[in-house]
This record gives sequence, C-alpha cells and structure tokens, in this order.
Amino acid sequence: MTEYYPFILIDTGIIVAFYNKGDRYHQQVVNFFANCSSQLITTVGCITETMWLLAPDVKVQTEFLSALEKEVFIAEHLLSEDYQKIKQLNQIYQDLPADFTDLSLIAISERWFFGLCYAMDGGYKGCNPYIERHLAIFVNCF
Repeated sequence: MTEYYPFILIDTGIIVAFYNKGDRYHQQVVNFFANCSSQLITTVGCITETMWLLAPDVKVQTEFLSALEKEVFIAEHLLSEDYQKIKQLNQIYQDLPADFTDLSLIAISERWFFGLCYAMDGGYKGCNPYIERHLAIFVNCF
C-alpha cells in the first residue's frame, strides 16, 4: 500500500478526471482517491476551472460541490503574501502564458511547504512549464 503525505495539493486535472467518466485517467484517479488517506487541498482557481470543465453537466457539478461541502477537497484561500509570490512568478515566467491557477498552486505549496502536489496538466493543456521549472514536488499522477 502506498503511503501518502498528510496533505496533498491537487490541480484541476485530477479533479476533473475523477468526475468525468470519459476521461482517459478516470479509473486511475478513482483508484487513487479510494486508497489515498490524505487531506486533499486545492485552490479556488482550481474549483473555478473544474466547474467550467464539468459544465454543462449540472448533476456532476453538484456532486463536486457536495464533495466541497463535505470537505473531501479543502479550498485553500490566497493570502496577501501569495499574491506577491504570484506576481513574482509571473515575472519570472513571463516567456510562458500566465496561468493564475497554476501560479496560485505554486504559491500555496511554498507557503505550506507541501511534500507533494498531484497534477495532470498533460491531459488538458500540455505539460505545465511553471511546475516543471519551479518545483520538483509537483508530479504527474499518471
């Protein structure tokens, strides 16, 4: 059995794969969630992206919102210091298209000193160059 960190920061892709039965990673994510005992942390930006990607299926969106209500996923809110970090990262990676959600994940991971962040950006928008360049703790699940 895999040991997990007490808290794992997750990106939009893994959440969407869980709720979208047509996603090529759906079953792997279902298995991951079934075995993972960690508290799953995300951002409001990821929640926004997830809701948009799950549309127009209101039933699935409602399932996701119910999971948030039950704190299956915890939304970590940004602090003033996080916006400062996001601003710095945006300047550092100005040669890449800015993605507020990804930069907010990096800022939160640095503030919390996360041991691991699960992301699946390859399934939706290609590899995440911010994550690859900035933090080795961000890993693709699959």
